[in-house]
Amino acid sequence: MNERAAASLPGIPALLGFIVLIVLISGAVLGQVAHDGSPLAAASVALVPVFAFLAKGFFQVQPNQGQVMQLFGKYAGTERREGLRWTNPFYSRRPVSLRVRNFESSRLKVNDSDGNPIEIAAIVVWQVVDTAEAVFCVDDYENFVQIQSESALRQMAQSYAYDAHDDAKPSLRSHGEEVNNHLRQEIEERLQKAGVQVIESRISHLAYAQEIAQAMLQRQQASAIVAARERIVEGAVGMVALALDRLRAEGVVELDEERKAAMVSNLLVVLCGDRATQPVVNAGSLYS
Repeated sequence: MNERAAASLPGIPALLGFIVLIVLISGAVLGQVAHDGSPLAAASVALVPVFAFLAKGFFQVQPNQGQVMQLFGKYAGTERREGLRWTNPFYSRRPVSLRVRNFESSRLKVNDSDGNPIEIAAIVVWQVVDTAEAVFCVDDYENFVQIQSESALRQMAQSYAYDAHDDAKPSLRSHGEEVNNHLRQEIEERLQKAGVQVIESRISHLAYAQEIAQAMLQRQQASAIVAARERIVEGAVGMVALALDRLRAEGVVELDEERKAAMVSNLLVVLCGDRATQPVVNAGSLYS
């Protein structure tokens, strides 16, 4: 079922015509009574329920709102034109907000693609674009949006690892834009029949579950230490090679293989150590 425009008239002209009609009928009734003395008061009283019933056709449409109309249970259309309107008094009307809305899902505990338990939550920004589908295709479209969004979030989280060991592999922590786009697609697939458009969806909370948070923190720290050590060793080796090449090129000193090995060992200790070194001054010769 798709949305279609409802039949209605501008409210201000209809209201003025309604007032003019009442005045004319009242004047005619009073004039007839004054002319021949006929008791037409009963006739005028009988018109009061008719006017009251016709007045039920007046309704207001607020900005960014749609009025879904039904005629004896049948969908008659949606009125989006704001202001005062008048339509068939037999129509029943239900307002539907067309404003942009958002909500934050509850924190879900799921397993990522590596089987690690994580906590994840998301913010979803959405808007009703088809009032007929929102009202008639689902029971409660607001509750439907929330439940299906959390279901999509759970499904998406199981497709990625929390933290990838390989930089080329996307993960929840390192590839935020890709993850958010995937989440949006998952939600849109579930909300196609609800007349709802997903404007934006983003991860708002991401963490390891409490039972493994400490262990995972230690693993992350260990990985960071290993990566830092690799960078330090790489730089230290380059500095030692540069030092040996400069000494040889400038003829500062001639070192045999044994002395080169000792010099390399000392330089690596100084450069790679995590504590300040204590220098020892050799007051003797180079070989003693």
